[in-house]
Amino acid sequence: MKKVLALCLSVITAASLAACGSKTETPTTPSSTSAPAAVSKNLVIYCPHPLEFINPLVSEFETQTGIKVEVIAAGTGELLKRVESEKSNPLGDIFWGGSLSTMKPQMSLFEKYTSANEGSVQEAFKNTEGSLTRFTDIPSVLMVNTDLVGSIEIKGYEDLLNPELKGKIAFADPSKSSSSYEHLINMLYAMGKGDPDKGWEYVEKLAENLDGKLLSGSSAVYKGVADGEYVVGLTFEEGGAKYVKDGAPVELVYMEEGVISKPDGIYIINGAKNMDNAKKFIDFITGKEAQTIIVEQLNRRSVRTDVPAPEYLTKKEDINIIFDEEAVVTANKSVWLTKFNEIFISK
Repeated sequence: MKKVLALCLSVITAASLAACGSKTETPTTPSSTSAPAAVSKNLVIYCPHPLEFINPLVSEFETQTGIKVEVIAAGTGELLKRVESEKSNPLGDIFWGGSLSTMKPQMSLFEKYTSANEGSVQEAFKNTEGSLTRFTDIPSVLMVNTDLVGSIEIKGYEDLLNPELKGKIAFADPSKSSSSYEHLINMLYAMGKGDPDKGWEYVEKLAENLDGKLLSGSSAVYKGVADGEYVVGLTFEEGGAKYVKDGAPVELVYMEEGVISKPDGIYIINGAKNMDNAKKFIDFITGKEAQTIIVEQLNRRSVRTDVPAPEYLTKKEDINIIFDEEAVVTANKSVWLTKFNEIFISK
């Protein structure tokens, strides 16, 4: 049975120091015929995903393999700090989640491994880097409460500047929320018509309409819209898809100015102690059975060619898909986050 732990930074530090300061001595056996090493039946996963996403997949993996999974659940940033602090003595095996814009600069922390299912992965989502296995496809969207929106038309970013929406827009701090940071990137490219430098004029206007409200995390956005606290929120597709599937009074809007859709990644931590089991989990999560669970139960799009998206989601070919420039985004992350914070504070 899996064990899910809520991660606290102070506990992280203590655990990491303790791990790095200890040394395990392996007793030697005088016999010339040593017993074969026991095969590990454990796996430790660091994961920022919500438990409702984690649990069905981990439970199925445990059932199929007999491997006992321990999940350390916390924010992407906290977990990355933990992986870095444990480099000399890794306590985790898998890092599961985090937007590519956050994870790609940290690729040196992870092992190279190509999934056994790579041949069934869509061409755009192949593991060309060696250590980055994609497992879901996630567009940025606007989530609208249909009971509150009334006659206000919301088709894209420009409509969020409507004075009637002032203070009624749910948006999280992009320095704490992957979905909000991806939306910041999306709006810079969409409203700058491909040039992110030209998108900041829009960001300034949006910050004014946020009316001093900036939420603490991604889940607060889609829950705030679903609960009727906000008319519209900027989130990932999966955040609102469950509510759409369940018949809640919400709809997903794919910004007419352009939508950036990026995959989520899963990674093996360098020097993982349960390396074979980590590889088994990568193969499991990219397999057709797990990918079908992801689509049918967890409201995400698969990266496989043979697992279609949920029927209640808009087809990718009907969305105005645009692209960012990976090198530019990676190089400017801290600059853009600082600039956004300065704009927000000034409003």
